[in-house]
Amino acid sequence: MAKRRKKSTSTTHKMPSKAIIILCIIASIAFISTKALNQCENSANSQRFNELSSVITAPKTNEHIVNYKAMTISFNPKLHIPNWVSWELTGEETNGQVPREKKFFCDESVPGCADDWDYSYSGYDRGHMIPAADAKWDKTAMKETFYMTNICPQAKSLNTGAWKRLEEKCRIWAQADSSIFIVCGPIVSDKFKEYLGDSRVAVPKRFFKVILSPYANPPRGIGFIMPNAKVPGGMQASAVTIDSIEAVTGHDFFASLPDSIESQVESQCRFHKWSTLKPKKR
Repeated sequence: MAKRRKKSTSTTHKMPSKAIIILCIIASIAFISTKALNQCENSANSQRFNELSSVITAPKTNEHIVNYKAMTISFNPKLHIPNWVSWELTGEETNGQVPREKKFFCDESVPGCADDWDYSYSGYDRGHMIPAADAKWDKTAMKETFYMTNICPQAKSLNTGAWKRLEEKCRIWAQADSSIFIVCGPIVSDKFKEYLGDSRVAVPKRFFKVILSPYANPPRGIGFIMPNAKVPGGMQASAVTIDSIEAVTGHDFFASLPDSIESQVESQCRFHKWSTLKPKKR
């Protein structure tokens, strides 16, 4: 399991140095081949994902990086919503039993963090980016998913519809492949026309989610773009390549992968392959 980091914060308004995801370090090999990726799961001495730092944000993006126990967040203090949220989800973690938190919290250590009441009577749900069910392996991790830094205004038809079904699928995929990496958030390159509450929380028009399954044979990747409304055609109609999400958002996902593997996983959109995965038998 990847080492969980204690919460820390740092503020920047410039493009950060390349944030990286190091998948596996085996012996002294600096770069990993497809064969090495496949061996990771079976090797008792192989090191699981060494670090999750996520993505490179676009130039001039307002952000405050926050490292929580279960996720890393690039928070936008101007829009009062995250630019992106990233986390690793293992099959083991999906079996956690921590009860769901009941309250939302303002993270007062993060500039621009909205208050819970900014969403009151707005008609929008407080939409989790990393869902609470992905953090039920730890009490602190669960509570931190209810920080408003992890929340965006979402239409109920999205939050309880296709977005929720995709979250449920991700847990199945983590069980099937032992571990997946997820990055999601609003598409902040869209023009914002609606704002909530005294904080003027920006209401996104669209959301993205990218998923990397490095232990699959061969490694797989897929992306989704959904409107902030009922999703016509559901998940399948929303499936896209990771490359296309990079083009829309300006983010660069999984930049530390060897070019051949990065090109492979980011150019795929094989929804049928993903949709038919089943959890491994125990």
